[in-house]
Amino acid sequence: MNPETQTTEPLPPLKSLGGQELKQLFAASTAWLERHSAYINSLNVFPVPDGDSGTNMLLTMQAALKEVNSSPEHSASAICAALSHGALLGARGNSGVILSQIVRGFARAIDKKETITANDFAVAMVEGSRTAYKGVVKPVEGTILTVCREAADAAMVASAQSHDLRAVLAKTVEGARISVVRTPMLLPVLKEAGVVDAGGQGLLVILEGGLKYLNGEPMDLAAVGQGAQALEHMVREEGWGFDIQFHIRGKDLDVDSIRDQIGNMGESALIVGDSTLIKVHVHAPRPGAILDYGCSLGTITNVVVENMQEQYIDFMSGQSARPAVTAEEIAGMTTVAVAPGAGLARVFESLGVGAIISGGQTMNPSTQDILKAIHAVKTDQVIVLPNNKNIALAAEQAKQLTKKTVAIVPTTTVPQGIAALLAFNFQNDLETNVQAMAAAAKHIKTLEVTTATRSAKFDGVEVKEGQTIGLIDDVLAAAGEERTALTLSALKQMGTDDSEIITIYYGDSVSAREAETLGDQIRKCFPNQEVEIVSGGQPHYHYIISVE
Repeated sequence: MNPETQTTEPLPPLKSLGGQELKQLFAASTAWLERHSAYINSLNVFPVPDGDSGTNMLLTMQAALKEVNSSPEHSASAICAALSHGALLGARGNSGVILSQIVRGFARAIDKKETITANDFAVAMVEGSRTAYKGVVKPVEGTILTVCREAADAAMVASAQSHDLRAVLAKTVEGARISVVRTPMLLPVLKEAGVVDAGGQGLLVILEGGLKYLNGEPMDLAAVGQGAQALEHMVREEGWGFDIQFHIRGKDLDVDSIRDQIGNMGESALIVGDSTLIKVHVHAPRPGAILDYGCSLGTITNVVVENMQEQYIDFMSGQSARPAVTAEEIAGMTTVAVAPGAGLARVFESLGVGAIISGGQTMNPSTQDILKAIHAVKTDQVIVLPNNKNIALAAEQAKQLTKKTVAIVPTTTVPQGIAALLAFNFQNDLETNVQAMAAAAKHIKTLEVTTATRSAKFDGVEVKEGQTIGLIDDVLAAAGEERTALTLSALKQMGTDDSEIITIYYGDSVSAREAETLGDQIRKCFPNQEVEIVSGGQPHYHYIISVE
C-alpha cells in the first residue's frame, strides 16, 4: 500500500477507565496545561501584574497529582478522591480554587466505582459544575463556571448517544470550546478587552489534554501518562528557564525583524515598541544569547532576569507561613495575615500578628499554605486577613478544612489589613473583633501604583502597555507616563484633602530616595495631612498608598 494513501485504523470504542488510566489521563491534562499556561496568563483583562490564572490552575493540578504519585490503586473512586484532596489543599487563586471544586464534585459523583463509564463521566462533570457554582458566593456567567456547566451539558447529551468515552470526551471538549468563544458575549469586560475568559480557557486545555491521552496523540512532552513524578522530574531536570526583560534604545530599530529573531531564541516572546525604543519580554533556557543580541542593536536598559525554576521550587515548597508567639494567644485568639513583601511583613509583625503568609499578586498562597499558618498558631480561634481579593476563596476553603474556629475579615488590600489589625483587641470576643476589624478596613482608601502589563481599555480608562497605572480600591482609575503626576492626580480623585494620614509603602523597585521625593511632592500638594513613608518591599507595585 502506498504510504501516502495509508489510513489510520479507527480506535475501538473505550467503554471504561480504571484508576491507573484516570491517573494517566490527569497527568496528560496537566502536561498540556503546562504547555499553555503562559498563554492563559496573558488573557488577564486587567492590565496589572496578577494575570496568573494559568499558573494557579497548573499548580493546583500538580498538587493533585502529587497525591497519587506512587499510588498502585486501580479503583477510579480511590484515585479521584486522592486527586480531589490534593487539589483542595493545593488550590491557588480564584481559578485554582474553582478548579479544585470541579474536581471535588467529579470525585463525589464516582464514589465507590471501580471504573467509570461514559455516562459516569458525564454525570461527574455535571456534579463538578454544581459543586463549583456552590463554592462561589456570587457566580458570574462568562467565566470558568459557565464553561464547565456547558461542557457538562454537552457530555450528558453525548453519553445518551454513545457509550464510547472517547466520543463523549470529544463532544465535551467541543462544548467547552464553543462556551469559551461565547464568554466575551456574556461578560462585557472580556468583550471590551478582546479576550476570552482565562479560567474557561484553562479548563478547555485540561479537557483537551485528557482527550489527546485517550486518542494516543503525542504531547511533545516527556513521559506523559507516568503521573506526577515524571512531570516533576521533567520540570526539575529541564527547568523552567529564565524570564528575561529589557529595553533596547537605538536608531532605526526594526521591530518586526527583532521580534522574529528573539521569537526564535525563546518562548512566550513579547516584543513591542518603535524605531527608537523596544521592550523585550521572553522566556528562554539561558539569557546570554538574547542579551548579547540586544546589545548588538543598541543600548539595553532596565534588565531583569529571573530564574523561574527557583521561583517554582520556592513556590512549591510550602514553607511560607512564619508563626510567632503573640499576646493574643493569652486570650486564645490570634490573627494570620497575607503580606507581599518583607517590609510589609515587618509592619504586620510590629502590630502583633500571629503568623505571616508570604504572597500576593502573581504569587497567591494555596489553601494549604493558609491552612498551615492557621495550624501553626497556638490558639483555637483564628482571624485571617487575606489582603487580596484573589486570595479570599482559598482562605474560605482553608476555613472549611480545619477544626479550629476561623473567621475571615474580607480585606482586599494591604492597608485595609493593617487598619483591621489595629482594631483587633484580644480582650474582645471573636465576633466583636471581626465586626470591629471589618468596619476599620472599610474606612481605608487604597491607591496602588504599578505598570500596565498589557494595552487595554477598562472602566473607561485606556491603557498602553508599559504605562504607569493607578488603582483606587482595586478599580482602575488613571493611566499615564509620569509616575509622580499620576500618583498626585489619583490622590486628588480619592478626596485626600479630607483625610488625616497618608502612608506610602514603597516596593522593591523603588529606592528610598525616590520614595522620599514622592513624599515631598505629596506634602506640598496636601500640606494639611501627615505623610509617612515605609519600605514595603512588595514586588510589582511601585507604591501602595493608604489614605485615612
